[in-house]
Amino acid sequence: MTLVQNFPFFCIILSMFSAILSFVMPQKVAKYIHIAMVSAVFVLSLGTLSYVAGTGESYTFMMGHFPAPWGNEIRVGVLEALMAASFSIIMLLSVFGGMAHVEREVPNSRKSLLYILLDLLMASLLALIYTNDLFTAYVFIEINTIAACGLIIVKKQGRTYVSAIRYMIMSLVGSGLFLIGLSLLYGTTDHLLMSPAKEALDEIFAAGVYHIPFVVIAALIVIGLGIKSGMYLFHTWIPDAYGYTTPTCSAILSSLVSKGYIFLMIKIFFRVIGFDSIISRYLVNILFVLGLIGMIMGSIAAIKEKDIRRMTAFSSVAQIGYIYMGIGLGTTAGVVAALFHVVAHGIMKSQLFISISGLIDVSDGKQDPHSLRGAGYRSKIAGVAYTTASMSMIGIPLFCGFVSKYLFASSAMTASSGKLIAAWIVLGISTILNTIYFMRMVIAIYMPVDAEMRKAHGIVPSRTEAVAMAGMILFNIAVGVMSPPIIQALESGIAMFG
Repeated sequence: MTLVQNFPFFCIILSMFSAILSFVMPQKVAKYIHIAMVSAVFVLSLGTLSYVAGTGESYTFMMGHFPAPWGNEIRVGVLEALMAASFSIIMLLSVFGGMAHVEREVPNSRKSLLYILLDLLMASLLALIYTNDLFTAYVFIEINTIAACGLIIVKKQGRTYVSAIRYMIMSLVGSGLFLIGLSLLYGTTDHLLMSPAKEALDEIFAAGVYHIPFVVIAALIVIGLGIKSGMYLFHTWIPDAYGYTTPTCSAILSSLVSKGYIFLMIKIFFRVIGFDSIISRYLVNILFVLGLIGMIMGSIAAIKEKDIRRMTAFSSVAQIGYIYMGIGLGTTAGVVAALFHVVAHGIMKSQLFISISGLIDVSDGKQDPHSLRGAGYRSKIAGVAYTTASMSMIGIPLFCGFVSKYLFASSAMTASSGKLIAAWIVLGISTILNTIYFMRMVIAIYMPVDAEMRKAHGIVPSRTEAVAMAGMILFNIAVGVMSPPIIQALESGIAMFG
């Protein structure tokens, strides 16, 4: 085994070791440890991506001395390496973009804790991406949940405690359902590693037995991960969780945490249950319908909001609906579109929350459209970052959001005629609704104001924050312009899943 094949394992261990090391370090040292760790994960993930793309084959890495099916494994392919690289750069930019807010808003006694939680969150996301073991996935789901709750309340504000409790309750319900499904799956297959479990299920399907138990298992897993990812009907925790914590935490929670659960669901569909089996049991139809409803209802809720941060949080409900709609199409093209949107939405949402914090800072901390009038003049970089992210969310060409909507529209053509018509109609309506609430804010921040109103009323974004926002803008455009190789990598990664 070559050195580069060890990189994914190094990334997970490095993230966890950073959390342990930061526990005994001062907050400034903990901050630099986290930045160094995420930077190293990004570089190692790029190296891994280059290797697996060059070989064209996935591989498994055995941890410990016991081979499958008794030992624990991680599995590495193009898709996993691409997601790890994307998640790490989004986290790095989000940390830099909200660093000044952390210094101002987080008590000194909690700053080290913040970076410890971010380290654990990075470790859990990487484990969900790479793991080939279902019980290991469950363990890191719980680590992810605990870290996310800690990030919500780290600001030490009354509303954040309520938000964290609501998030914890919903997450525990989701985790419980997932664990029950996992237990039933183990009782049926006698395996927890993904590949042996799939082989056992294939034999069961060939024998034509356990139809009802299988539907129950798949439904429990889907509902459990759906609750944790904020799928419509289970989304009520999102506005408070994303809307009241620090900008860094809002950016990371909205752009990465939910996506880790969605990626795990897709892995289980392809590597354990079998996507054809999911389609034949009509489970994708439920995801399709809930995705379409979420696209509309999330956008309507966002239009009703007057608080810019809660508006952006509600838009996440709609965007997660896009992802489930793509999966629900029941085609490989739909899954490719969903996975591309996992990356694109991560970029756009982190850019939105970081730029919003810059606009609020120069508007006396106020978050309503009236108070934000002229904010784009008071903080030019925040205004440009918010505008470009909004244009991307709407689907303007050049940005990654346009590619997402194009992929969803084109992938609908590979589905049945009923799904094609429904997907196109809802895509059109959703785009109109996106335009209403995002352009309303863009118009507000660039509304003509007098010279006095053009002066910053508050704190101007620091140089670090400005550089981070510029990096997010460039990243957004780069993914939009260079989408063909990314799409090709997603397609080859899904092929490797088989």
